[in-house]
Amino acid sequence: MTPGPSPQDGDIHPVCVRFHTAIEMIGTRWTGAILRALFTDQCRYAQIKAAVPGVSDTMLAQRLRELQRDGLVERHVVPVTPVQVEYRLTRKGRDLEPVLDAIIAWSHTWIPLPDPEPAS
Repeated sequence: MTPGPSPQDGDIHPVCVRFHTAIEMIGTRWTGAILRALFTDQCRYAQIKAAVPGVSDTMLAQRLRELQRDGLVERHVVPVTPVQVEYRLTRKGRDLEPVLDAIIAWSHTWIPLPDPEPAS
C-alpha cells in the first residue's frame, strides 16, 4: 500500500466552502458573544448590549443585522408604547447552541483568565 501524499508534496486540501462560510459567520468579532446572550433569553437590545461588555451601539446593530441576514436571528417589533424590539434565535440559530457550548468548554480548558488588575 502506498502512503498518501504529504503536505510537503504540495497536495494541500482546500477548505470546504460550507465550513469556511460557517466559521466566518459565527467567528466574526462580537457575534459569538451576541449569540450567547440570545441563548440566555436576553432578547431586547439593551439586554444584549449589557451582556456583551465593550460592544458599541453601532457594532451591535451591525452584527444583529448580519445575524438576521444569515437567518440566525429574527427581529420582532412589540406593539407597545414606547415601541420595543426583541431579537430571537431562529431554529437555524438555536441549532448553534451545542457548537457554542463546545467552544465554551474548550475555552475553559485552554484559555487562561486574565491576571487581575493590581490594587492601587
